[in-house]
Amino acid sequence: MRADLTILPATEDGQLAEIQELAHAIWREHYPGIISPEQIEYMLQAGYNLDALRRDLTQGQIRYDRALIDGTLVGFSAYGPHSDAGALMLHKLYVDAARRGRGCARKLVAAACDYARANAFDRVVLRVNKGNHIAIAAYERIGFTKRGPIVSDIGGGFCMDDYLMQLDL
Repeated sequence: MRADLTILPATEDGQLAEIQELAHAIWREHYPGIISPEQIEYMLQAGYNLDALRRDLTQGQIRYDRALIDGTLVGFSAYGPHSDAGALMLHKLYVDAARRGRGCARKLVAAACDYARANAFDRVVLRVNKGNHIAIAAYERIGFTKRGPIVSDIGGGFCMDDYLMQLDL
């Protein structure tokens, strides 16, 4: 981990636009071969349009954290309460390809865990595509374990075929 890596919350519209831009770049780089190009575009439009990001932020249930190196956005996470009592859901965690393997993801997860502990959550859960072997291995190195498969229809003729993973605090 680099000393100049900082984690700060996203609090304004311009920061959400940066998150949107980074998400689009990461998804188009990382997900081909895991999900179809059509599903990538569908999920980007559904989850990473500015209205959706603003809604997440303004409703107060989802917190966005930004990973910055020398003031440049290199990754982000989003998390909030899960329907499973006592669990914090890590909805999003992405790091620019050039910055992976340098502690950014670990530091973003640590910030989510700190938030979870401060707000009386006893575990962090997340969903990860079963074919996303790089992310699964990274989450396991951090301490997450697979709880089981979870498949969801997300509309548009697409489904998410994931593992639910958990980190006990």
